[in-house]
Amino acid sequence: MKKFNVDSNGFYGEFGGAYIPEILYDNVEKLKDAYLKILDDPAFQKEYHDLLRDYVGRPSPLYLTRRLSEKYGCKIYLKREDLNHTGAHKINNTIGQILLARRMGKTRIIAETGAGQHGVATATVCALMDMECIVYMGETDIKRQHLNVQKMEMLGAKVVPVTSGNMTLKDATNEAIRDWCCNPSDTYYIIGSVVGPHPYPDMVARLQAVISEETRKQLKEKEGRETPDYVIACVGGGSNAAGMTYHFLDDEDVKIVLAEAAGKGIDSGESAATIQLGRLGIIHGSKTLIMQTEDGQIEEPYSISAGLDYPGIGPIHAYLVKTGRSEVLSVTDDEAIKSAFELTKLEGIIPAIESAHALGVLDKKKFNPEDVVVICLSGRGDKDMETYIDIRKSL
Repeated sequence: MKKFNVDSNGFYGEFGGAYIPEILYDNVEKLKDAYLKILDDPAFQKEYHDLLRDYVGRPSPLYLTRRLSEKYGCKIYLKREDLNHTGAHKINNTIGQILLARRMGKTRIIAETGAGQHGVATATVCALMDMECIVYMGETDIKRQHLNVQKMEMLGAKVVPVTSGNMTLKDATNEAIRDWCCNPSDTYYIIGSVVGPHPYPDMVARLQAVISEETRKQLKEKEGRETPDYVIACVGGGSNAAGMTYHFLDDEDVKIVLAEAAGKGIDSGESAATIQLGRLGIIHGSKTLIMQTEDGQIEEPYSISAGLDYPGIGPIHAYLVKTGRSEVLSVTDDEAIKSAFELTKLEGIIPAIESAHALGVLDKKKFNPEDVVVICLSGRGDKDMETYIDIRKSL
């Protein structure tokens, strides 16, 4: 996978790097020097995989849909990350990072969250490892993801409301970084996506890579081959997409299609279609594509999904698009909601609104009957029930 690997300075082509305040330099350097040694250590690998199996419930199933496949005229498999403990893919990453933080002698954990799934996953592993946990969350997201806030608090985390900007994921990340600057010695920042300064994008991708690793084995068993024709995932910051594609990047026959949030439409002024609309800039310590004005001010993203309204994109995804390795389609709020109700009706599975964006790709591509399509069902819809119910009432 050399072609798509991060380089020694933390870059994927022109994207990535570590643009950080001086006060965090030591922290980030120590993490950069330590993360591969720790991740590759057999004792770490054993503890990590034991917890993934016995605590998270991995491997997550690869489910061949019957009625959805029939409708779209191909074989559609769902990689069921929604069945993990805590209801999403986020726990794969937080388990790994808390083990790393413990080995580095850190005692206080901070995190940012949008949809709340990363916050819940962080609060969960902090309870498991008996560590202090502070989660920053925008006030807009606190209102629309109230159930996840209650879960975090029950798990012992302190949820700090953020009232700057449009009070969503970007603003929560800003506050978490401020906290880290004030408490660099004892604090470890568990970033929830393939964003932030190097080594976070690479580290999170490696921890989420278990998704595609399992998928290869499961496809071999079910289809007699390890590679599908298509891999589809939603992309905000991009951690489930990085995990779902990681072990397929070098297989040129595997088409990678990612769905970003078009909100009310690409040109509506209310969207989070970073790859379509973004230009090169620096956000949260990384050089990547960012939604910004002519003079470089970050534009506020919008999506019905609390997990996809980020104005940037993980540098790996910016690179994959630029090199033509992945195709990115924009899926609107309405298209995602339609796909969510369709999956619920056809397969009895209620997806997270984020994951429903990936399902929205099915209407935008033409598949052949023999095509094997794997979609990452990154999370379950429990947290979005109020949104779904409100929409159903208005239909």
